[in-house]
Parts: sequence; C-alpha cells; structure tokens
Amino acid sequence: MIEIGKTYTQEMTVTHKDTAAVYGSGKLEVFATPAMVGLMENTAIRCLEGCLDADSDTVGIEINTRHVKATGIGQKVGCKATVTEVDGRRIRFELEAWDEKGPIGYAVHDRFIINPEKFMSKL
Repeated sequence: MIEIGKTYTQEMTVTHKDTAAVYGSGKLEVFATPAMVGLMENTAIRCLEGCLDADSDTVGIEINTRHVKATGIGQKVGCKATVTEVDGRRIRFELEAWDEKGPIGYAVHDRFIINPEKFMSKL
C-alpha cells in the first residue's frame, strides 16, 4: 500500500559525468538538468521500495521540472520525493532538489504501476 505523504531523501556528489558538457545539454561543467531529472526519478522509485507487489514495477509517464540554480562539480546535491496522490495505478510525487547553497530544482512527477513482463511483451 502506498501512503500519501511517504517520503524518501537521498544525496549525491556532482562529478564530471553529471555535467551538462557530458550530457550534451550545454557546454558548461555544471550539474546537468538531465542529471537532476534522473536523480529525481530515482528518488521517486526508491520512495516506493517495499510498497509494490513482487510482480509490479513503475514507469515514469510525466515530469514537469524547474532547474533554478547551477551546481558545480564536487558539490553535494540532495533530493526529496513525497507521494502526494495515488489514483489507481498512477502515483504522483512532488520533488525538491538542493545543493550546499540552497534550492536548485523542483518537479511534479507521475509514475504508473505496471507488470514488467506484460509491459515488455508489448514492445
């Protein structure tokens, strides 16, 4: 059972592989927006650990993100996911990310509960 208000928080340190220059989303050696989105999705996934049936998983279906501040290599970045809505198989999260100096990003993210075997058979 997935409860409204359930949270999960994790941290990482920005490395060269996490930069816009490496992702191709820019030329600067700063935390890439795609890397932040990946951290946000991973935080949401980890928030659901232990809540799903053994034959279930989730896929991301929508994310609305704001990346409001640059973060340099070597800085710590944190992310918190909060379950805000459960509607059938759709789970909505509010996500916030920050670095050592303050907020860097926000998102609303929807994930959908699927059966992996059935899902993959449709490809």
